[in-house]
Amino acid sequence: MSSATKATILLAHGSTDPNWLAPFCTLYEGIRQHTGEQRVELAYMELAEPSLQNMIEQLATEGFTEIDILPLFFAAGRHLRKDVPRQLEDIQQAATVPLTLTLHQPVGLEPEIAEAISRLVIRRVT
Repeated sequence: MSSATKATILLAHGSTDPNWLAPFCTLYEGIRQHTGEQRVELAYMELAEPSLQNMIEQLATEGFTEIDILPLFFAAGRHLRKDVPRQLEDIQQAATVPLTLTLHQPVGLEPEIAEAISRLVIRRVT
């Protein structure tokens, strides 16, 4: 697929607390400054907008047919193992155009994230 039809959604859990949402918005804005023409959006699994479903629908309406979902989660708990895959399956079945939705592993499982957290904890406790 060409980059003209591919997008990435950064998926956060969501909250009704604006203080909880703010770091994700800041992170998202920083990422957008470095992604060039590649379409990257932020969405929430629940409790905040835009929802994952609404963002996928918006991107599909704009002609994006291949959408990567990159969870901004620390680990793959129940939400990422069951709830989100079920939601993505429902969205694909209801879509009026063929969509390829790919759910990636959460960023917290990447080795560099564990290394960064370890360095921070060691610095704080020593």
